[in-house]
Amino acid sequence: MTEQTTRVDAADVATEAMLGERNVPAMTQQTMRANVVTEVALGDLGRRLAARRARLGLTRREVADRADMAVSYLGYLEEHPGAAPGTGRLIKLASALETTVTELTGAAADLRPGLGRAVREPRLTEMAFGECRALLGSHGVGRLAVPTATGPVIVPVNYSIIDGSIVFRTGLGATPSLAAGQEVALEVDRIDDAFSQGWSVLVRGPARTVTDPRDMRWFTEQAYSVPWAGGERHVWVSIEPHTVTGRRITT
Repeated sequence: MTEQTTRVDAADVATEAMLGERNVPAMTQQTMRANVVTEVALGDLGRRLAARRARLGLTRREVADRADMAVSYLGYLEEHPGAAPGTGRLIKLASALETTVTELTGAAADLRPGLGRAVREPRLTEMAFGECRALLGSHGVGRLAVPTATGPVIVPVNYSIIDGSIVFRTGLGATPSLAAGQEVALEVDRIDDAFSQGWSVLVRGPARTVTDPRDMRWFTEQAYSVPWAGGERHVWVSIEPHTVTGRRITT
């Protein structure tokens, strides 16, 4: 460990001590507890901490216990855009959240997935429908495979699952809109480079353009998010999931 790292981590300890509930006035304690309840993440690191914690289904208290730090300090990291914990704290947080410092800090944002080596004895298993459905969740980003005149094309789409159908919003004439009237596939996956493991779910079925104004309004109201790509996207496409399969690689 370098002298600079030691100084930074010592600063983290001092910050954590100042934020510790036993060392602050009662009014500040009450405010901190309110912040822990609301759990509003700000800043890139804060958003990644909160998102990873939510993905694992962990509370701030559980993560703080795993990382051997105060809950209020974890709240500080999630809620303050300028928070810059030292290497030691980041390593503990990454371990507590079952990820890497690279992933946690966003340094891997421009790296393609799957750069790690395979483990010695990987295990590939087929997932039951219930597990596949749970991993699809109520929304997410999936890879849509669309047949076109020049060959199959795969594009990412923000999808929602509403009333049993997978729906997404696109623009007139855009590649995803070409799915209408076709048999298509939507793939959703998650890769854990740190442990060379992950899962994938594949949905196949017919796609159609949604034309009923009532259905369009309903999907607009119920959709989790507008498309990340932005722009004018008023065409709704629905996929009936006739086949849902999935596989998982574990170590």
